[in-house]
Amino acid sequence: MTEKLDVLGAKIDKVVLSEAMDIIKEYFEGSPCKMIVTPNPEIIMAAVKDPELMDIINNADLVVPDGIGLVYASKIMRQPFKERVTGIDLLEAVLSQLNHSGGSVYLLGSKPGISERAAEKMTGQYPKLQIAGTYHGYFSKEEEEEIIHRINSVSPDFLCVALGSPKQERFIYKYKDMLKAKVVIGVGGSLDVWAGELKRAPVFYRKYGLEWLYRLIQQPSRYKRMAALPVFMMKIIFRGKM
Repeated sequence: MTEKLDVLGAKIDKVVLSEAMDIIKEYFEGSPCKMIVTPNPEIIMAAVKDPELMDIINNADLVVPDGIGLVYASKIMRQPFKERVTGIDLLEAVLSQLNHSGGSVYLLGSKPGISERAAEKMTGQYPKLQIAGTYHGYFSKEEEEEIIHRINSVSPDFLCVALGSPKQERFIYKYKDMLKAKVVIGVGGSLDVWAGELKRAPVFYRKYGLEWLYRLIQQPSRYKRMAALPVFMMKIIFRGKM
């Protein structure tokens, strides 16, 4: 069991990347399917307004502190996270581990063609990684059980779901007990980055916690979602008084 920090009701594991990977390696050795969530302040704020989403986060097997805002919040709360564990860094670490073990990954989500391009880039970097399958994210609710059947027919070690938050977390939680995958994670826009559709922030932005700014420059339409950040910090600063 890891120590957790309660951030506005969301219980987040106080782990660094290497500790998260040690836990995930254990997940690959056992069963049943384990769920990983990588919340940022925007997702936490959505969960504050949505008890069902908050329950999904708090019932996940591993919840890592993505988003520099969570790191700042933990410092304000005087219970600092040792480091930020971004979803894309965690994804890369897991792919590296699967490459070492010859494990498999299934990529679900993003626009048609994106998961296939991401898979090609992944196997280019990790030649021993097995691609169990790919499927786009433009499917209806009526098609969901067929998607689960497709995934279960190949029983991947690792399932990446890129449907955007909170849709991906709801999808995973709904079908977690049916999935024949060892570990499942919501990866947001990470497949778009792997496919070359989006560029990851340069090292400078990552070093100083400015990835959000780089993403906003690439996708100006995100500005409405960014409005949650100052509200999140105010709730942290005045927690218990608002």
